This record gives sequence, structure tokens and C-alpha cells, in this order.
Amino acid sequence: MICVNSIWTETSELPGFSSLEGDISTDVLIIGGGMAGILCAYMLSKARVKYALVEAHRICSGITKNTTAKITVQHGLIYSKILNEFGLEKGSLYLKANIGALNKYTELCKKIKCDFEIKDSFVYSLSDRQKIENEIRVLEKIGLRTDFEKDLPLPFQVAGSVKIKNQAQFNPLKFISAISRNLNIYENTKVMSLAKNTAVIPNGTIKAKKIIIATHFPIINKHGNYFLKMYQHRSYVIGLEKGPQLNGMYVDENEKGMSFRNYKDMLLLGGGDHRTGKKGGNWAELRSFAKKYYPDAKEKFFWATQDCMTLDSVPYIGRYSKNTQDLYVATGFNKWGMTSSMVAALVLLDLVQEKENPYESLFLPSRSILRPQLAVNTFETITNFLCFTGKRCPHLGCSLKWNSAEKSWDCPCHGSRFTEDGQLIDNPATDDMKSN
Repeated sequence: MICVNSIWTETSELPGFSSLEGDISTDVLIIGGGMAGILCAYMLSKARVKYALVEAHRICSGITKNTTAKITVQHGLIYSKILNEFGLEKGSLYLKANIGALNKYTELCKKIKCDFEIKDSFVYSLSDRQKIENEIRVLEKIGLRTDFEKDLPLPFQVAGSVKIKNQAQFNPLKFISAISRNLNIYENTKVMSLAKNTAVIPNGTIKAKKIIIATHFPIINKHGNYFLKMYQHRSYVIGLEKGPQLNGMYVDENEKGMSFRNYKDMLLLGGGDHRTGKKGGNWAELRSFAKKYYPDAKEKFFWATQDCMTLDSVPYIGRYSKNTQDLYVATGFNKWGMTSSMVAALVLLDLVQEKENPYESLFLPSRSILRPQLAVNTFETITNFLCFTGKRCPHLGCSLKWNSAEKSWDCPCHGSRFTEDGQLIDNPATDDMKSN
């Protein structure tokens, strides 16, 4: 029997938390109970800062449960991109921030049974050796030793790959189950509106000196222009029993390429990617690949996930906008949510305590938006806003597209998703689709 949930959901048990009734006050309010929000809560608790976390549903009921759970400083060929966009110094900062995140996970996971494993990480190219060599040169300039590898245990030839040793993988829900048990979390507590330093919930209010928005895609349209600065991207995973043991984590540098990692005796094969609301290979592409190259393997799990993609491939972590003094955000993790969630928690821990952080300028959400991707995002928004069809997204009114593979209505503008009968699946929309 094939399970339609992720392998993490089926192998983990998360604690439950009560909903919030009445009014409370706190120093820091965290909105969103995925990996980023829970790590923020954990870090604040260790620093003895008064906080509360609210989640509209159950913790990790959104994107976190569907990750492939790689913890690595290697995010595609990111360092070449950062060199071109920002220069070598910012590349060095990005590397140091992610090394810090990897080290923090390593420290915490020594005391947690979450199937944490040290593995080498590989980013490969099918046809462009020069891209790989360029990335290796950039990494060497900023102080990280890497290896060029051409012979990989994959069922196809590659032009080359960047190998980084001693990265990690784990079971994210087992990890969250351990760190969240004693945190001040309220589930089934939806924030209905936000005014200055006050969140309104169905049965009360929360007053906070500082507020962190960790809802995957930010839920406030008024500030920050996130509806222009990001789009969302879907990707798909199948879990194969009797697949080969690859002893590493492998990712194509091409956005539409494939990824590979093992979890115990299971091979997790990822790919079929596309912009949310567009057509793509989805699970059919993965199943065709598995049938061709792993004919003896048996599919046991399949699931999909969604990622917020920024204009320049660097997350937005910090003050929500120039005009929001006490409001903060963590978003735009560009398919690398596990490492970036830890980076976000460590950066925001300092910022909400009004301490300096060495990485604040790199991740600044209000940095320049003059990037080529902005034109693409603007075109998609205008085109789908002016498309007159019956189904409209309640976020900003864009035309929804039918996703036949997942039986959902998806927004190509900003990535909100809804069930066939209009119930909200993924934000930035905060309400169900209105009936016509």
C-alpha cells in the first residue's frame, strides 16, 4: 500500500498544545508553527526571553512536514550567484551563517533521537562542467575546501559535481517533537488581524513588544511588498523501498532537476518541479524515472512540498519592512528550509533583543528588489489578475489554475492553494476560496 503522507509524518508523533483563550501579554509573539517558528521559540526560551508562539492549526501541519530534510551549507550553486549579485564578502557571510546553523543542529542532535546522520553533499550538473568549477573556485576564495567529483552513484553521467564533506540529514518531525514539548505554544489559534503590537485571535488578544511572522509566505500585504519579491515553487517526492544506498545527498544545480537521499532503507527521490500554478512533471516524472532506473524498487510514500523563492536566492530574515519597527519576518528559504530556519532563529534571537548580528545586512528584507525575477513575478501577477475566470484567489484576486495531479486550485501569482471545494491548503491567502 502506498502512503500519501511524507515519511516523516508516518514515523513521528508530535505533541499537542491547547488553543489560547483570553488576553495575554508577552515580549515576543511568534506567528507560525513550522521549523522556523519553533526554532525561534526554542532559542528565545533558552535565552530566557518571554515569548508565545501561535499556530492556526497544528504545529508542522504546513510545509515543514514535507521537506527532504537536508542540513547543508550547499544550496545549489548559491555562492556563484551571491558573488555576482553582492560580492565575495557577502558570500563569506552566507557561508558562515549556514556553518553556524549546521553546527547548532549538530550540537542539539547529539541529545535527540532524530535519525541525525553526517553525510557528504553533492551538487551536480548534467552538462555544464564550467558551472561546477566556478562554484568550487568561489568556495575556495571564501575559505571552504571542496572536491570536484565526476563519478557519482547515480544512474546517469554528470559533467561534474561540487562535493562538500560532513553535512547532515535527519528526521525533522522527530527533532521538533523533542524540542517543542516544553515550549509556550498555542495550537488552533489563528491570528485574525494585526495592529501595532497587538494580535487579535478568535477569543482574545495578544500584546507583544516584538512580533515575528514565520508563516512560510508572509501574511501581511500592507508592508514589505512580498507579493512582488517572492513566488512559490512546487516539488515532488517519492519514497522507494529497495532503492540503492547512495551514502550522500545529491541535488541537480538545475531548478527542475532531481534530488536523492536515503532515509534508513528508503530512497527519497525528488523532482518534477514547477512554479505553483504552472504545469510540471510532478510524481509522473519521478515514477517514470524510477521505473526506468530502479525497476526492482517499490514505491511506499509520495508527497509534495512548496517553497518560497526570492528575487536573488537569499532569504528574507529581519525587520519586516523599513516602516515596521517591531515586526520581523523569516521567509524565502529557496528550497533550503532546514538550514535557513536555524539561520533565521539565530539572527532573529539577536534582533528582537536589539543586539547586533553579523548577518543582518545580508538577509535584510528591505534590500533592493531590482532583479530580473521581479519582471517575471510582475508579469505573472498582472496576467493572472486580468484573466477573467470563475475561480479567484482571496489573497489579491488572481485567477486560480486547476492542478490535475494534486486535485487543487493553485495561484500562479503568489502560490496560495485550495482544495477542490475551496478550503485553504497553503498561504499567503488566509481564508478559504469564496464560492461563486
